[in-house]
Amino acid sequence: MTHERRLRIKTLFMVLCMVVCANTGDLMLKNGMSRIGEVQPTLAGLARAFPLTVTNGSIWIGIIFLTGFMLSYMTVLSWADYSYVMPAGAFGYAVLTLLAVVFLHEEVSTRRWIGVVFICVGVLLVGQTKPRTTAAVEVPEEVSEVAA
Repeated sequence: MTHERRLRIKTLFMVLCMVVCANTGDLMLKNGMSRIGEVQPTLAGLARAFPLTVTNGSIWIGIIFLTGFMLSYMTVLSWADYSYVMPAGAFGYAVLTLLAVVFLHEEVSTRRWIGVVFICVGVLLVGQTKPRTTAAVEVPEEVSEVAA
């Protein structure tokens, strides 16, 4: 297997991890915040919402998944181009729209679905390019020794 193929597989796997973690985290946050109800952007409204928020299991699960997203995102950016990762990760918007319909029972207009199709076409186009177009950065030896 060529280096470029390994890089593409590794990058797409991490983008998939990003999408799964971000979508699951977002859905769990939405679920938790829906249970709390509308939060008024006032001191009293925030004071009322704070204890409900920090004791809500769905919100904590969402935070854990969003932390997984951040770690996946940071990892993939260490070797792949930002201009590849972000558009490829945009596939998550399409998945999230579908999940919002299925789990949150949201109604999505035809115009919005057309936008989702455009996003998917863009993701397919980006996916056909090389994940990295720049040379890998070499870590200076003294930095490697300090980290060890």
